[in-house]
Amino acid sequence: MLGKLIIKSSKPVHTGETVTNSSGITVKVLGDYGPFSRIGKSIGYQVTIGGSCYLVDCGSPVFQKFGGHGLKTIKGLIITHCHDDHKRWFSDFALFNRYAPDVDHKLFLMTSEKVNSGLIDASVPALSMSLAPDCREVIDIPYSDYVDFMSIAPLARYRIERVYEAPGLSRLTVVDRAGNYLPPDRAKIFLGTSGVPRMLFRDPPSGEWVEPESYYPFSSDVFYDSSFRPYRDSEGFTVEAINAPVWHGVPSIGVKFTTGSETLIFSADTNHDLELWQQLYQEKIPQRRKIGDDEFERSSVLCGDINDYIERIWSEARYNDAVSTFDNGITIHDIAVRKSVVHTDYRRLHQTTLDRKRTILTHSPDKMTSEWLLSEAEKEFHINGESLCEIVRGETVPVIGDFYHKENGRYFVCFINPEGKYSIIENDAELGLSTDQFKTGEFLTHVDIYEDFQGCYLPMLTSDEDNYLLRPDRKIELVRFSAQGSIGTIVEDQRPRLTAEFIARTRNIVP
Repeated sequence: MLGKLIIKSSKPVHTGETVTNSSGITVKVLGDYGPFSRIGKSIGYQVTIGGSCYLVDCGSPVFQKFGGHGLKTIKGLIITHCHDDHKRWFSDFALFNRYAPDVDHKLFLMTSEKVNSGLIDASVPALSMSLAPDCREVIDIPYSDYVDFMSIAPLARYRIERVYEAPGLSRLTVVDRAGNYLPPDRAKIFLGTSGVPRMLFRDPPSGEWVEPESYYPFSSDVFYDSSFRPYRDSEGFTVEAINAPVWHGVPSIGVKFTTGSETLIFSADTNHDLELWQQLYQEKIPQRRKIGDDEFERSSVLCGDINDYIERIWSEARYNDAVSTFDNGITIHDIAVRKSVVHTDYRRLHQTTLDRKRTILTHSPDKMTSEWLLSEAEKEFHINGESLCEIVRGETVPVIGDFYHKENGRYFVCFINPEGKYSIIENDAELGLSTDQFKTGEFLTHVDIYEDFQGCYLPMLTSDEDNYLLRPDRKIELVRFSAQGSIGTIVEDQRPRLTAEFIARTRNIVP
């Protein structure tokens, strides 16, 4: 528990507008905790635009969230990468679409070719074999019988392919999309300790050796097909993959939804750090060859560490695309507190291109305090033009708060108050909460704290014997348990009052 807080109630005031599906983008957070969380709500989002509904990632328990009938309303699934906390329910979703008696279509999947290839490899044990309709035979089933795949990223001009020359005899080679072989002075294959083949490619303009899927943005026609066009939904919006700012290690994409007046970007898991990005494209790396020049030039396949031969990590074009990606959109961005090389460190947010007022931090740890807006499972946000609001009980309401805190699966909103009982403290650029009697770190400001219960702001509970419950009449009841029994008291939502006070304060108006 964070401690005790006593707040007087006030009468609720209507502050929002009823949400319809006629305009804007609605995002429901299905899960926003990582794979190591004890909360157990991995990554997933529901995006609704008009009458179209898509899932971005399916690490959260989609069958529990939607049920079979609800899943039939989902037009498609977008997967950003193959970590289980983002794709855990993928094979089950594919099986459901094949075997549910009242579903007559395959799972519509949108991602990149590279991520789709990883999904194929990961789902082989679940999808590759089954029983024949008469149950008398074990049959092979191709992945394409389950999944209707569409690339929302441009196709690579070159790929690694295994060529079978005779029974039991094959070799790896780099080919273009027509199947033409690339000689070793243009491309090579490295087999590292993982056994996964990686391509080393000579960049034509510079002559430097690079790993093309890291080096080039999707906008580059050196490595990607320039004829690509984003997927257009029947409602008129587009969905496309982005790769320039996505730096995660495993093949990954971000996702951009674009309507006539809204842009929503899922940055996906990434290390977003301008200082790092500048180093990636500016630094020329000397090769650390383990072999002589002649052997290197004539070798098509090499074993070892590909990083000994890469001369530059990013191109300048990728850097330029990365820093401009988030200019005009609302962004949902992953976050870490520390010791994460594959997520953005909270302490380094000042080194990003993100706009704090247009960013929702997600994928957060179990306990975190933030000056940036934090997401939470079951929260819904609505984007209308450049405006970002929250949806509470079917109404759009302003996003308010000076600080946000998550702890033990609960969500809190903090408001600056010089006489507040609690303090925001800073320790090595990380934020935390503390009472006046116990402070560690540098004091920043006093605050009042409210618990966010289904979008309503309520007095923070101070005892394990207390609990908030939503009644059938949609009123919220504070239930207090004791050895003698329980007693319930109706509590009023403080959010309308706090909204008016927050807007007045931030606009320098006396309420």
